[in-house]
Amino acid sequence: MRYEEAVRYIEDIPKFTEKHTFEHTREFMRRLGNPCRTKKILHVAGTNGKGSVCAFMQAILLCEGKNVGLFTSPHLVKLNERIRINGKEISDEEFVEIFEKVLKVVKEMDVDGIAHPSYFEFLYGMGMTAFDVADIEYVILETGLGGRLDATNSFETPVLSVITSIGLDHTAILGETIPEIAAEKAGIIRRKVPVFYDGSVLEASAVIRQMAEKVGAPCRKIGNDAFKILEITEKYIAFSLANEYDNNTVWQVKGAGIYQVMNASLAITAMDEMFGDKGNHSEWKKALARVTWSGRMEEVLPGVILDGAHNLAAVRRFVESVKAQNMLLDVRKNGGNRKTIVLFSAVAEKDYRHMIEELLKEVPADVYVVTGIQDKRGAGIKDLAAVFEQYTDSPVYPEPDLERAFFRAMREKGENGRLYCLGSLYLIGELKALIGGRHA
Repeated sequence: MRYEEAVRYIEDIPKFTEKHTFEHTREFMRRLGNPCRTKKILHVAGTNGKGSVCAFMQAILLCEGKNVGLFTSPHLVKLNERIRINGKEISDEEFVEIFEKVLKVVKEMDVDGIAHPSYFEFLYGMGMTAFDVADIEYVILETGLGGRLDATNSFETPVLSVITSIGLDHTAILGETIPEIAAEKAGIIRRKVPVFYDGSVLEASAVIRQMAEKVGAPCRKIGNDAFKILEITEKYIAFSLANEYDNNTVWQVKGAGIYQVMNASLAITAMDEMFGDKGNHSEWKKALARVTWSGRMEEVLPGVILDGAHNLAAVRRFVESVKAQNMLLDVRKNGGNRKTIVLFSAVAEKDYRHMIEELLKEVPADVYVVTGIQDKRGAGIKDLAAVFEQYTDSPVYPEPDLERAFFRAMREKGENGRLYCLGSLYLIGELKALIGGRHA
């Protein structure tokens, strides 16, 4: 089978199936040979920051000489991104090999009258099979949606759990309040399994702590007082940890996303639990300083920043990062005469009205370009543009074609301006494909 055929099959799965129960997922895993049953599983849930925390933990495990599998979602450009072995996406050939193993089992399930796994469940099966074939020791699992009912939560014996920032997202499925969503995310907590969580949202913290206490899980909160930001530059952020035995240690994360300091602090604290005094912090520092996570305050071209902010909480974190970076750049440029351009798109079911309102209130731009995404869930461009026009007097240009929208935004940016692209992970993925294709 060719790689393109395997991808086409997977992309067609949502047309004929839906999410299933844990009993179904466990039967699927049993037929696959219960892959990863002997692995050390690190389980990560949350609204924002999951992928970054996973990437930081992966970096630390790799510098400790461990064999590591990483399963994340969504992908931005290519399905292979979801399954990484020792820091590298699986190749097309490996993808097809694993796909055929899983498809064989799914066809046997069909003969026995067992429903086809959903899109995410199928990929989860592929990931776990790939890690088993590669004889991985540690597996980092990022939940797909929520936590309590997520397919990854069918694995019952992780060695630790991490819950990242909680915000309002997928409210039609997970609940309409922070406590309701936090309860869904905290569904990954297991009896006596240590849990580390972002404690910056008080309503979420209370729920997570209560659920951990209920099942006797050791619980460690990482609050905004757990770290101190020491320096912000155009290329990195330096910080220290308040509770570190050697509080002279200075850590760095790449890029200008202030939210990455919390994500890195979560990862470091969780890994400290795992390795204790044996952890090599000097090597961890080097490893974390090299980590990049695609589409998170990522400068892909000079002055062109992609950020996957696709809900209100993420937009607020994006705003914090841009304002901090602007202070630095404006000081260096004597008041900063550079233009700020925003390229925006969103998915229809998101709370894009409040996302746009927050963005325009906190990061006013000279020009806004509104575009569409290829996915059928994309919001109408006229609807998006109308919201922008309610909150700004700056020009708003609706442009349905992404390539035309991007190059219009680039012309508006000029040589010294800043172009921020956000609102949807679909948008970021399509932009990365467009930019990568033009610069291959």
